Parts: sequence; structure tokens; C-alpha cells
Amino acid sequence: MGGELNPVDLARQDIGLFLDVDGTLLDLAPRPDAVEVPAGLREALAGAEQRLDGALALVSGRAIDTLDRLFHPLRLRASGLHGAEIRHSADAPATCLTPAELPERAWLELLRLLEDFPGTLAENKAVGFAVHYRLSPVPPETLRAALERFADSLPEYGLRVRHGRRVFEIGPTGLDKGTAIQSFMKEEPFARRRPVFVADDRMDWPGFEAALAHGGFAFSVGEALPGLSGWFDEPEAVRAWVGMLAR
Repeated sequence: MGGELNPVDLARQDIGLFLDVDGTLLDLAPRPDAVEVPAGLREALAGAEQRLDGALALVSGRAIDTLDRLFHPLRLRASGLHGAEIRHSADAPATCLTPAELPERAWLELLRLLEDFPGTLAENKAVGFAVHYRLSPVPPETLRAALERFADSLPEYGLRVRHGRRVFEIGPTGLDKGTAIQSFMKEEPFARRRPVFVADDRMDWPGFEAALAHGGFAFSVGEALPGLSGWFDEPEAVRAWVGMLAR
């Protein structure tokens, strides 16, 4: 852990905790479907949620149903698809906040485009697409330019391209992890608490900004980022802190 503020000094009764998943709670893997949930993490999350009186939510680029499968049998409050869906209560259904899924023709067009970029991997997230290039030698600037042209070819869906850690996310404008945190903060059990957002990617900056704007704290993972409250060296350190919160 590093930075001016040590997260262990935060009082449980004062905070609402928002956790990114890939690269934050879970170690990154070559493919999204290859991630592993370490032993004890589900129990630590369940214990931390209880100790925080329910004020814990996963805020992820993955779909909420994918998060449920990963952490089964645990169900948590969650936001998925970079703010495009949200679940305010663990026993409630997820709500999609964007009006339309992308058509099948768009998915097929993206797959054809990526034939020119060997080593890339595409994910169909219904309301958007992710293009991973962790195993590709492609220059990211070249890939991004092609994906922006692709997004511009679908103006009726208002898409934008966001650059993360060896991934590009193509999704709807106006929704992000920051809007998700803002939505959670309007309701119990988060209202009147100070939000804490932990994430590993510069693409998560809207979430960092939202937490800080509400008088809360923002922690990066893997590297120190300017303007944030502090940082964790690696996901293992985040998991250890969650375990401390659970005790």
C-alpha cells in the first residue's frame, strides 16, 4: 500500500466501498474467461459487506450475471458493463440503463475488422464490445483508430472507444463507473457515507473522480496515479485489506 492515506485507517462505519474486479480483486489473466477467484475471497467479501452494513458494491466492466457466476454463491450489489447496468440490492434483478443492444450485424462487422489484427480477442457485451490485445503485437494506436472508425459507422448508438489495460471498450456514451457510484450514493446503505473506489485502470478515472467529488477516497492498483488518495501494489494487497475489513 502506498500514498498519503493508508486505507487501513478508514473507519468501516464511515465508508461505502466500491471495488473494481479484474486487476483489482482478481489477478489479470491472458483471457477474461481464464481469471481465477482465490480461495477465501468470496468469504472475505461476504464478511466485509456484513461489517459495512451492506455498503459494498462491485463496479466492473463485466456483466452482472458474469460477476454472479464468478463469485457464486455470493451475490452483491453491483454495477456492470461500465455503468450500463446496475443492481441496487443483492436480491433484486439487474437494471439495464441503456435503451438498446447492439445489432448482430455490428458484432459480425467487428469480427471481420479484427481479422486484420491477429492476436486480438473480442467480447460481445450486448450493449458494447471489448477488444483485448494482450496477446497481440498490434500497435494500439493503429487498433484504436480502426475501432473509432467502426464506432463512428454506428452513429445511431452513440458509441465511444475507451482505452484500458491492453483492452479497448466500445460502449454507450454518458454511462461509466462514475455514474454508477453516483447512483449508489443516492440510496441506502451508501447515503451519508464516504465512497471509497478501488480500481486498477486509467479507464476507471470517472469512478475515481466520483468518489473524490463526494468527499471520499480513490485508490489505484499496480501504480500510483496523481491526484488519488493512495495505491495498492497488487490485487493480493487489495484482497488482504478486504479480509481485514471482514474481521
